[in-house]
Amino acid sequence: MKISIIGTGYVGLVTGACMAQMGNSVFCVDVDRKKIENLKRGIIPIYEPGLEPLVAENYKAGTLRFTTDIEEAIDNSEICCIAVGTPMGEDGSADLQHVLQAAGDIGKNMERYIIIANKSTVPVGTADKVRDVVRSELNKRKVKIPFDVVSNPEFLKEGAAVEDFMRPDRVIVGADNPKALEKIKELYMPFTRSHERFIAMDIRSAEMTKYAANAMLAAKISFMNEIANICERVGADVNKVRAGIGSDSRIGYSFIYPGCGYGGSCFPKDVRALERLATENKYTAKMLRAVQEINESQKLVLVHKVIRRFGEDLNGHVFAVWGLSFKPETDDTREASSLTIIRELTKHGAKIKAYDPRAMDVAKAYYLKDLKNVEYADSKYAALSGAAALLLVTEWKEFRSPDFDEMARRLKNKIIFDGRNQYNREKLHEMGFEYYQIGVSV
Repeated sequence: MKISIIGTGYVGLVTGACMAQMGNSVFCVDVDRKKIENLKRGIIPIYEPGLEPLVAENYKAGTLRFTTDIEEAIDNSEICCIAVGTPMGEDGSADLQHVLQAAGDIGKNMERYIIIANKSTVPVGTADKVRDVVRSELNKRKVKIPFDVVSNPEFLKEGAAVEDFMRPDRVIVGADNPKALEKIKELYMPFTRSHERFIAMDIRSAEMTKYAANAMLAAKISFMNEIANICERVGADVNKVRAGIGSDSRIGYSFIYPGCGYGGSCFPKDVRALERLATENKYTAKMLRAVQEINESQKLVLVHKVIRRFGEDLNGHVFAVWGLSFKPETDDTREASSLTIIRELTKHGAKIKAYDPRAMDVAKAYYLKDLKNVEYADSKYAALSGAAALLLVTEWKEFRSPDFDEMARRLKNKIIFDGRNQYNREKLHEMGFEYYQIGVSV
């Protein structure tokens, strides 16, 4: 099939590369000329395992092309996917300006029937707005060209997006025209051939499914962190509690690991947007509000532990931080717990030596660029040299089995604040470490 994708960010680029891999002819279009030129040279704007060789292979084969020319992209499309950002507005709602701009561009340039598939995360009712904008542009041109709008939300995990797209748990499509639905089903057939995972529904339900899924996962994280905080106060071990409840098939082990809060580009934004959507429809989403409040306070748990151990005045103390990205296998640091932790520690006078396998350049250039008391180490052990303590924030694989003897030699004090409960408590105590976990009393 001939596919165009508006937006070459995380969703657009993964979608384009994976669609091209199955033999489709794909145009990825973006207004950012520098990004497009870099993509043509094989420079990928994000880190995602497996994505770079996939892009290179299909660009070389000619099945994946990059352009800033929206007219060229639309002219070579049977299906046009909107995969632009929907940043959070000041009131917490999703900002649809880029989605509606893309819809307008489609309406200005389409010359024949086309299916518009919205892959951006958007509030319920957005498909109607997209349809209205396209129709308005066609009316301005005084032409009548048929088109359909479908909702096709993505469910990609950062760090495993290519695998998720190639072997999806489910493909959700909301459509009100059987013709469009069958066309989208045909598009996804190579990805769902081994199992029937194509789920069709009405458009508004599809739009709601994406928000509901992310809100549910965020709620599981906040619930477990709430339990962890109670465990710590009553003398229970949350790691054992997690094993006990996770063995219940109705609950399972996914997303019930205690930690220092969720972050990223999806959960924070989508939970806020869903709460805002509820408010706009005269409903108070008390649980969604609690999920967010717990998460924000959870990002400070490690900071509170540090202050209890070292005092309010942290001047003269250097702390090593392992992990800046919001999760492993990505360089995405948007709303990462590390940012809150580092900012709060530096407010108390501390200096930070940070290390992350992938996210240091992004943090240095954008999110932490205004902080003077932060330096970046070349390796995880280099970050420890002379540090008063280690804060483990992101559970990268290379942090799972470190050389504790080397750590003891480099740290000023043998102290670890573990925000992801990675290590064996008894072993560390035997080695003379002070070891602080989430949800476990000292």
